[in-house]
Amino acid sequence: MASDRSNEADYVRPVRRLVIGVLALALLALFLLWRIDSPRVERFRTAVVDAVVPNMDWAMAPITRTARMIEDFRSYTRIYEQNQELRRELQQMRAWREAALQLEQRNAQLLDMARVRLDPQLTHVTGVVMADAGSPFRQSVLLNVGARDGIIDGWAVMDGLGLAGRIAGVGDRSARVILLTDSNSRVPVLVQPNATTALLSGDNSPAPVLEFVANPEALRPGDRVVSASDGGVFPPGLLVGEVVLGADGRLRVRLAADYGRLDFLRVLRSRPAERIEQSGSLLRPVAADGTPLDPATGAPLPIPLPDVVADPVVPAVEAVPAPGAQSTDGPPNE
Repeated sequence: MASDRSNEADYVRPVRRLVIGVLALALLALFLLWRIDSPRVERFRTAVVDAVVPNMDWAMAPITRTARMIEDFRSYTRIYEQNQELRRELQQMRAWREAALQLEQRNAQLLDMARVRLDPQLTHVTGVVMADAGSPFRQSVLLNVGARDGIIDGWAVMDGLGLAGRIAGVGDRSARVILLTDSNSRVPVLVQPNATTALLSGDNSPAPVLEFVANPEALRPGDRVVSASDGGVFPPGLLVGEVVLGADGRLRVRLAADYGRLDFLRVLRSRPAERIEQSGSLLRPVAADGTPLDPATGAPLPIPLPDVVADPVVPAVEAVPAPGAQSTDGPPNE
């Protein structure tokens, strides 16, 4: 038994060496063949590739299928992770939706209890952004609404969340909107909660500058910025953005409007508020001559005369001279 194993070992070793030597020579010949720069050898190489490579599809099929399975598994893993993330976001959105509904109901109850009268004239017209007329020196867009839709120059424009700009040119079927980032834009704003007045000035950057701040020390990054009614440019209380500190150290505003997706814009129909010319008209309307008017009818009110109380008549008391005193009216007693 031991002799058979030794004979087999003696037979296998020379064959293995022979096979390895032939394989090494074949690889060396193939390497040299692929390195020879000759037209005939090039044609020979091309013929070999055309004959061998198409017939190797059956050998590459398992590798190709395995690679596809690995890629499909990775794609399935990514889809599963995205699905889990979307489920978490959906759950959070449901919670936010419930909280928003409760706040809306509470707000409606408070408005009803306070008998707040909302402005019925503040309606809007929604338009589609047809073209972006922006440039390095001008920030504006064009809307497909114009004078036929009742658009008036100067009206405020919002993107659904925040103030985007104002109407600065009206045609029959289109209107141009100058954005808050334009260098020609100047908007009076109010910084909450300190009610600090300021002027929002565009400088062709994504974050306009706050200028002429009444109390700069009271401002903090993150404060809410809304529109002010100064000058009658915009209706008060429209959301503009929040205060941020720019890289240059100046106070700027991160706009609430998404300028990267201005597809639809809302033009607010705003009417100028009633102006009070006389200070006394705030309490009671008066005529030009100062006569008070009835607030309901506008008729002059009678001026009540003050009640004059007559002084009581006090009877004159004749002076009685004291005993031994001399009378001053007659001659001295003799």
